[in-house]
Amino acid sequence: MRSRYCAYYLHNTDYIIKTTHEQNIDFTNDTQQWKKEILDFTSNYKFEKLTIIEFIENDKRSYVTFHAKITHDAKDYSFTEKSAFEKKNHAWLYLEAVNI
Repeated sequence: MRSRYCAYYLHNTDYIIKTTHEQNIDFTNDTQQWKKEILDFTSNYKFEKLTIIEFIENDKRSYVTFHAKITHDAKDYSFTEKSAFEKKNHAWLYLEAVNI
């Protein structure tokens, strides 16, 4: 989770795409368009702080509950999310947000 948040902060589209599960709602094979959408988002929002609230690790699927402080034009867009990650080929991939 921390590495993905840092990737958003650093506008690292390749890492965000690489760590997204193919069953994620945002996943697309059109990586050029996807990179553009990620850059549009990361360029317009300020990623200020990530706080990990809870981490539940399992062999195949793990969960991270976090609070992300994000602003845009001095307006607060912070949110709290519980994310599911699935291990595939020895790598953790962001699958989806789950209800808290």
